[in-house]
Amino acid sequence: MLQAIRYNHGKLAIIDQLQLPYVEKFISVQTSEEAWHAIKEMRVRGAPAIAIVAALALASELHTLIAHDKLSSGAEEVKLFIKEKLNYLVSSRPTAVNLSDAARKLEANISDYADVTGATGRTVAEAFIHAAEDMMTKDLEDNMKIGENGAEWIIERVLAAQKPTATVVTHCNTGSLATSGYGTALGVIRALASKKVLEHAYCTETRPYNQGSRLTAFELVHDKLPATLITDSMVAALLANTKAKVDAIVVGADRVAANGDTANKIGTYGLAVLAKYHGVKFLVAAPLTTIDLSTKSGEYIIIEERPAAEVTKIKGPVEGYHSADVMKLETVHIAAKGINVWNPAFDVTPSALIDGIITEVGVIEKETDGQFHLERLFKDHSAA
Repeated sequence: MLQAIRYNHGKLAIIDQLQLPYVEKFISVQTSEEAWHAIKEMRVRGAPAIAIVAALALASELHTLIAHDKLSSGAEEVKLFIKEKLNYLVSSRPTAVNLSDAARKLEANISDYADVTGATGRTVAEAFIHAAEDMMTKDLEDNMKIGENGAEWIIERVLAAQKPTATVVTHCNTGSLATSGYGTALGVIRALASKKVLEHAYCTETRPYNQGSRLTAFELVHDKLPATLITDSMVAALLANTKAKVDAIVVGADRVAANGDTANKIGTYGLAVLAKYHGVKFLVAAPLTTIDLSTKSGEYIIIEERPAAEVTKIKGPVEGYHSADVMKLETVHIAAKGINVWNPAFDVTPSALIDGIITEVGVIEKETDGQFHLERLFKDHSAA
């Protein structure tokens, strides 16, 4: 399986997604500052992966401080140090809730350890390191469950006895490059393939950052899955194509509000509108950490806006220039100079357009009142 995050005993490295799919290069991330820039510059992206890299980078930093005997001996001082670093890391990308959720839980965890009689700076730091490492393991387990739950839902609710295999559209990148491994929405596609019921997967280009054409297509080719790349503007024509027979659109999420409104990569809202018109199921795949019960609805979600250059320029390898280990990348302008640019990184899909939210504990649908009751997921999860 494709692995984009490597971590071992305080040594963290991530695959540089700015160079994919042309160059597979891992870069070292050993401090919270390096993680902040890697996240902000989108060398790592995807809500679960952002949270994991942030936590493990701070764990790496603490490892180094311990190794060089530069960590404060006081439990309270180390607790405050970790809290400040977590707040700093959260500021790197405000829309994805997984990062702030992870920071809140990690902070609560180390506060408990700091309050224990006899606690030292080292015991608090080690508690954080262990908690951060556990995050990566749990995320992979949750992704596998999300894939299984989503695949079973599509088999039972969409395919039933009507057809043997499913054709699915996905948007942006929600696979191993966006998580600790396997993926959320792309994990559903992988699970369908493992059950021999995937007819075909279509991935959108996902302008302006091209996560679909650069990253999702890269993963689909890596796994040798039957797949086709389309531009964002081709989805309507695809859904109307009776030969394609699309069964479902499955996307990821950066934040799911309490009412089910979902913030995801720009273009997701348009896909949901098209799915509703064409009678195609629209599913959101996300771990419980992406569901934010403190945010009442989508109107309260902060939407990050990105630099204009992402729309007006594009980067790629120079044709015919590369050899086995050398490749020349070049950035070119693709828009008229001087034009104004609006570049929101995300949009919000209203819950009314979503048929189901796939989580690691099951697929939740709207109840008889036409509303999602996501708080019940957490009650059931706690009881389990």
